[in-house]
Amino acid sequence: MFMPHHIVEQRLQKKFDDDVRRHFFRGMEFAGPLGDPGWFGPGSAVWHVHSHIPSLVFGLQCAAYLERLDPSIYWMGVHHSRLVKRDESGTAPPRLDPAGLSVRLGHSIAFFIGTAYGSTATAERLAQTVRAMHHTIKGVRPDGATYDADDPDWLRWNYATVVWGLATSHERYYPNPLRGKRLDGYYGEFVRVGHALGGTDLPATKAETLECLESYLPRLALTHGAAMATGPNLPLPQSAIDWAIRDTMPKWARQLIQHQSPNVVELAARRAAIWSVLNGLHAAAGPFPEFEQAKARVADGTTVAHTLPTHVPGTDPERSRDEVEHSFA
Repeated sequence: MFMPHHIVEQRLQKKFDDDVRRHFFRGMEFAGPLGDPGWFGPGSAVWHVHSHIPSLVFGLQCAAYLERLDPSIYWMGVHHSRLVKRDESGTAPPRLDPAGLSVRLGHSIAFFIGTAYGSTATAERLAQTVRAMHHTIKGVRPDGATYDADDPDWLRWNYATVVWGLATSHERYYPNPLRGKRLDGYYGEFVRVGHALGGTDLPATKAETLECLESYLPRLALTHGAAMATGPNLPLPQSAIDWAIRDTMPKWARQLIQHQSPNVVELAARRAAIWSVLNGLHAAAGPFPEFEQAKARVADGTTVAHTLPTHVPGTDPERSRDEVEHSFA
């Protein structure tokens, strides 16, 4: 017996509300001020790409897998995040914490919806909070190498993994994807977010992003976290999702983790299955209220074509980690 569509939509929206919106969207403004376009506004490539929540979430997972190939990012997570359960020495192989993973994903979804569709003030506040968290992440890996989340090289790598994951997920699984120059328009617009987080010299096209990612290959490695989060070590259906994530990686990155694609027929079938799942969820969930509120906010026109992040590197006030985490609450 099939459940009516409106019932399915209500249940999916309620689950999103219970799991994500009421925990991570607090203080975010989408309905006003009237005429405020935010950082992007109507007609932007970012509004088009980020409107598809399932492919957005999938793209964030693609980015997370790729960024874990950087040993410094891996140890940043081990030492500073709640993604893992740590031992007292901080050197033993960590165990993933499902609750921490859910919190991280919730914050990420809120950030990329809020900076895309939120008011200018909302986008500025979100970026300032993430910068403040980055300012607290400094330390030493077990091999003696230091890491610093404010390092320009790290910011550039991290930015490239995120925009690649989101854009590639969109290109492959969105029903009406941007391509060619229109997709490069997304890469170009999204740079605003990277600059707001303190990034410099960021890639602004698909080709530049691929070149940027590959340039980091000499410093990358198959970390313990990446190895344990890959196919043979995961049960179904996680291993199927993991395959789809690895399938979005550049060829050299797939080679690094010894990922091999199946024959052309099976490859097409697997991608079609993922496409059906993601778009089925998108259709069932219906329009998200945040998107509808943002559209209504600018329905009578905008004050400017878009606003730009105002962050000037080096101007953030010093905040303790406790103060930063309280701002997330």
